Amino acid sequence: MSVLVYTESEEGKFKKTALEVASYAKAVADQMGTTVTAITFNANDTSVLGNHGVEKVLQVNNSSLDKFNANAYASVIAQAAKQEGAKVVVISSSADSKYLAPLLAIDLDAGYASNVVEAPSSTSPFTVKRTAFTNKAFNNTTIDTDVKIVGVSKNAFGVHESSASASAEEFSANVPEMGVQVESVDKVTGKVTIADAEIVVSGGRGLKGPENWGMIEELADVLGAATACSKPVSDLGWRPHSEHVGQTGKPVASNLYIAVGISGAIQHLAGINASKTKVVINTDPEAPFFKAADYGIVGDAFEVVPKLIEKLKEFKAQQ
Repeated sequence: MSVLVYTESEEGKFKKTALEVASYAKAVADQMGTTVTAITFNANDTSVLGNHGVEKVLQVNNSSLDKFNANAYASVIAQAAKQEGAKVVVISSSADSKYLAPLLAIDLDAGYASNVVEAPSSTSPFTVKRTAFTNKAFNNTTIDTDVKIVGVSKNAFGVHESSASASAEEFSANVPEMGVQVESVDKVTGKVTIADAEIVVSGGRGLKGPENWGMIEELADVLGAATACSKPVSDLGWRPHSEHVGQTGKPVASNLYIAVGISGAIQHLAGINASKTKVVINTDPEAPFFKAADYGIVGDAFEVVPKLIEKLKEFKAQQ
């Protein structure tokens, strides 16, 4: 009857989202009076999960599962859920998890609630709070199936320590035919990725050209942030499409989102609205972004950003 949590990892290391969903699963387990079991895929050191409430780890070690495959992962997680008699399965709201969630729901005949932001307000009936209308509102959703799948929004619940001794055991599952094979994966190295970033610094057409992107990168470097851009910037070829954030690009749910020279088209705002604190720097006081931002600076980015970088460096030097 334990709560089962799928903890995502990459190259053997757990992502921050893995610790967040483990923390969430612990909160659910406490409400239900049960324990947390995690399932991992080719992860190295699983003991860290014990720091976030996991008491048992099912380790899947299979080289054919090194690369994510929604069908295969969903099948294996479903097998683990059935073995453990789990009535609640917790996953993240990452792109990978959103692919596998519907397949997992079918395998378990389960109800699925995505974009959950809080621990259940009730476990009988099982009710969770979710974002709706591209993060413009919330709704309370009741899952009335026997097995329930909860997808936790990034940075919504947070990472919480809850010491436990996580025992590990090998989990041998029947891996179905992949159907699709991953030939190669191209990744940006040496930078903070948008998916994992606590802070994102994003630039728009107000920067006037790719030759001015240095100050965006410098600000991001000082803050330990990821760099991003608006759709027009990636369409113009100033920045790679992998940095395009917004409703039609990558969704962002960072703790801090800084928009430089971005007017704030509705599609862009929809994709970054889940960020906790939004800061905009723009010369146009009527730019739509100011209505959505928590803090705004009306000014020339070519004057404001260098001064901001200077002050941040001074602050860091004093630490």
